[in-house]
Amino acid sequence: MSKQGKIILAFFLLLVGASALFLARLNSGGQELGQPGLRLAAMELHNEDGQVIRTNAVALPAQIFDCTSAPTPVTKLELDWLPPDTTYGRRRYSFPDKTWIESSVVLMGQDRTSIHKPEYCLPGQGFTIDLREVVTIPIQQPHIYDLQVMKLTTSKTAHDRNGREVPVRGVYIYWFVADGKLATHHLDRMWMMTKGLLSEGVLQRWAYVTYFAICKPGDEEATFDKMTKFIAESVPKFQTATGPRKN
Repeated sequence: MSKQGKIILAFFLLLVGASALFLARLNSGGQELGQPGLRLAAMELHNEDGQVIRTNAVALPAQIFDCTSAPTPVTKLELDWLPPDTTYGRRRYSFPDKTWIESSVVLMGQDRTSIHKPEYCLPGQGFTIDLREVVTIPIQQPHIYDLQVMKLTTSKTAHDRNGREVPVRGVYIYWFVADGKLATHHLDRMWMMTKGLLSEGVLQRWAYVTYFAICKPGDEEATFDKMTKFIAESVPKFQTATGPRKN
């Protein structure tokens, strides 16, 4: 065998060994579960029928700016689809101008399948993803840092009260967070989780944080600007993980 062939074979065996070790740790069920990168609180969450489905939740703030807010239900579809050890946070914030922003958090437990690609959710709600881009939101507390997030600009056709079809746009912002860790891309999160499991034997407890608002065509940028200010104000109130301090 040539020298190049031996190098390729050695690299292949290394990958096989690392994969075997990862799967063995993953399937053993004995790995330590890490801490979440956000705050939890004792509170009731309900399903669509008003039944209590959780008695603890991610501590999304009740008051931001001049908004009124209320918890929104966790759907039966989510409860059936996601593992039973999943923790949620769900709240809709209504502005005086009748617009709203909905914040949602899905926090995994021992079952890592709680965290999924958001690109699966939106098409299921009838939205088409028109644009996907990474953007930066400056956060001021507890220190100044840049929060990199994924911004999805979406569209769908809805019906007004008279049954007429009307175009609707949506702005969907998300990122992933664990104890002391932030990720914008799903693959980055998966890599950090794998590395933590292999090197430390710790299953990092990741959460998927989203903000969503709908608007009329042409109002996407104004809606995003409003969401940026809202996120900058609300995130320090429930998220403990931060990015590097900016000078």
